[in-house]
Amino acid sequence: MALRDILIIPDPRLKQECEEVAEVNDEIRELLDDMLETMYAAPGIGLAAPQIGVMKRLVVMDVSDDKEKPQPLKLVNPEIIWESEDTSVYQEGCLSIPEQYADVERPAEVGLRYLDENGKEHEIEADGLLATCIQHELDHLDGILFTDYLSALKRNMILKKVQKLQKTKKSA
Repeated sequence: MALRDILIIPDPRLKQECEEVAEVNDEIRELLDDMLETMYAAPGIGLAAPQIGVMKRLVVMDVSDDKEKPQPLKLVNPEIIWESEDTSVYQEGCLSIPEQYADVERPAEVGLRYLDENGKEHEIEADGLLATCIQHELDHLDGILFTDYLSALKRNMILKKVQKLQKTKKSA
């Protein structure tokens, strides 16, 4: 396993749509392991392949808290198959938009279909933080960031803050 560099906005790869994974093989399994290690090290609760510059439909996540045993999910070609009409609002952040957070309204519950790291198909239903995380990470696969749900003013403020933060880190 290896740590990967996480892309930061405004990297154009973060706005691209990803291609489906044709075959779940050892290369994909190794990539999923690298993504999980990178996500935990960041630290974060979700990471999509385009965030490390890989334009494939792959996501890892773990919404367990510090007191629980880790419950990692490795998703290959994930797709939301239904969503509730009820919505919920969570304060979202993103490893590609460091130290910035905003309230985002999304469906409160979703149904998800995906392949695991062995190519086996699964379907799950999710609510709460897991539902929000699923929607956030799957958005990445279509080139959508949580800031795309915000007003242009808020989005531009966040972009400026991130750019300033990056300049400060480079000069330090």
